Amino acid sequence: MKQDQSRGSVRSPSVAGSFYPSHSEELRASVDDMLAAATLPETEIRGRFLIVPHAGYRYSGPVAATAYRFLAAMPHPRRVVVVGPSHFIAFPGLATPGTESLATPLGVIAADVELTAMAEAHPAVVPNRVAHAREHSIEVQLPFLQVVLGEFFVLSLLTGAVEPETVAVLLDELIENEEIVAVISSDLSHYLDYEAARVRDTRSARAIVALRPDDLAWGDACGLTGVQAALLVAGDRGWGCSLVDLRSSGDTAGDRNSVVGYGSFVIGPAR
Repeated sequence: MKQDQSRGSVRSPSVAGSFYPSHSEELRASVDDMLAAATLPETEIRGRFLIVPHAGYRYSGPVAATAYRFLAAMPHPRRVVVVGPSHFIAFPGLATPGTESLATPLGVIAADVELTAMAEAHPAVVPNRVAHAREHSIEVQLPFLQVVLGEFFVLSLLTGAVEPETVAVLLDELIENEEIVAVISSDLSHYLDYEAARVRDTRSARAIVALRPDDLAWGDACGLTGVQAALLVAGDRGWGCSLVDLRSSGDTAGDRNSVVGYGSFVIGPAR
C-alpha cells in the first residue's frame, strides 16, 4: 500500500557547495560557461530522451553540457521527467520525492502534478522522501535544466530494485505527450585506469547507440536500469540514438589513474 504523504514541502538541495556551486550567481555562470564551451551536436534525431552523466560539475559537467547544448537548440519543453539511480537508499520499485517542488540555488521547480499522478498509479511507484533527500543523481541535472529551459515542471523518479522492463512501461506512457522530454541520469564505468575505462566506455557507447540494452551489465553504467529502460522504449518505437560526447574524469579533471566514464546521448525519432 502506498504511503499517504503530504506534498506541502520542498525537496531542498543536498549537494550544493560540493557537486556544484552553492551561490546562485556562481552556479549560473558555471553552467553558462560549460554550455558556451560545448559544441552543438550534429544529429538528425529529435531528442525525446537524453542520457546525461551526474558527477560533480568539475568532472562530468562539460560532458553533460554537450547534451544540454543540444536541448537548448530544441523547442523548449515545459515538462521534464528525470530518472536517476538511488545511490544511498535501497528500496523496491521507483520513488517520487513526495513534495510539491524541488529547489536549487537558482530557484524552485514545481513538480508536475499530472505526471506524478500517472507515475504513482503504477504499483511499482511510491513517494519516498528519504531516498530523494541525499540523492545527487537527479539534483545535479536541475541547474542545467533551469538555465536552458527557464520555467518548467518536473517529475523526478529514482530507481531502486526494479526491472528495466517495468521502468520502460512507465517511461513509454509518460513520454507519449511529445511536449515531454526525459533525462536519464547515469555515469559509465567507475574507477578503472584511463585506458581501461576508454575501452569499456567505448564498448558501452556502441551498445547504447545500437539500442542493445542486453549488451550492458552492472559496472558499465551506474544508472543502468534507466538506460536500459530508455533503450527498450526507443527500440519499440523505432527511434534512433546518437552519441554526442564520451569522455572520462581523466579528460576533464586530470587524474588518469582511477577515472569515471561519462557519456551523453540523444535518443528519439528522426527529424
